[in-house]
Amino acid sequence: MPDTIPPTRVPLLSILVNAFLAILKITVGMVGHSYALMADGIESCGDIISSMVVYGGLYVASIPADENHPYGHGRAESLAAIFSSCALIAAACIIGVESIREILTPHLMPRWYTLVVLAFAIVAKVLLSRYVDDAGKSIDSSALKGDALHHFSDALISLAAFVGISIGLIGGPGYESADDWAALLACFIILYNGVNFFRVSIDNLMDVAPSAEIMDKIRAIARNAEGVINIEKFRMRKSGLFYLVDVHVEVDGNITVQKGHEIAHRVSDLLRHSQYRIADATVHIEPDTR
Repeated sequence: MPDTIPPTRVPLLSILVNAFLAILKITVGMVGHSYALMADGIESCGDIISSMVVYGGLYVASIPADENHPYGHGRAESLAAIFSSCALIAAACIIGVESIREILTPHLMPRWYTLVVLAFAIVAKVLLSRYVDDAGKSIDSSALKGDALHHFSDALISLAAFVGISIGLIGGPGYESADDWAALLACFIILYNGVNFFRVSIDNLMDVAPSAEIMDKIRAIARNAEGVINIEKFRMRKSGLFYLVDVHVEVDGNITVQKGHEIAHRVSDLLRHSQYRIADATVHIEPDTR
């Protein structure tokens, strides 16, 4: 995602696309006798709400630190990610229950033109999922990654419905519920993704350490600062779209307090101005004991 595009623009695009697809799917599903397509449209409505929450989370997370929130508002992004994962789990359960109800209830065969709508929806949601996921990865946003997972799950439901309706149309009488069975299968995939993403979202809220690769790169920046002899202790945690660092650096024990103070500022500046979106770095000075 280009740096000139604010992250809050991404969920707004998701809202517009989902609104259009929801109306299209529900309308054609009702006319074309396809519960799987209507369920797909309902899931798109849920994606609208989820994208709105993601938008709100990213907006709040971007608000600068203040007197009451000295560490910023980054937790809002993590809370939005948790909401997205819960919404995925809820959508899977609702679609599963309704699919079973439709399987047990005789209904008409879906119309052929529902396949055209589903094919369009699959392409649109896969492209949207990739775009949102790329945006989420570029700024390491759990909320945007969860929103991308919503779009991909919607594409899975559309694909399952496409396969089910195709089987029903080819099989003829007796295969009317094929699309409902397909929707039921898709809901288990969505449920798995939702539970897995919920775990990741909770980890972020509980200050899980970033990947070893990122920590090693940031530790190397501090280690290579002028005046630093060694790194004694290094900790990081993610707060929304940014990282907070706590590092203990060893310096020559014979230098003045002023020199140690300058080294601490040098390390902090290097970290905060690096490419890794470090919002704050607390640097502790320790005398070299080797």
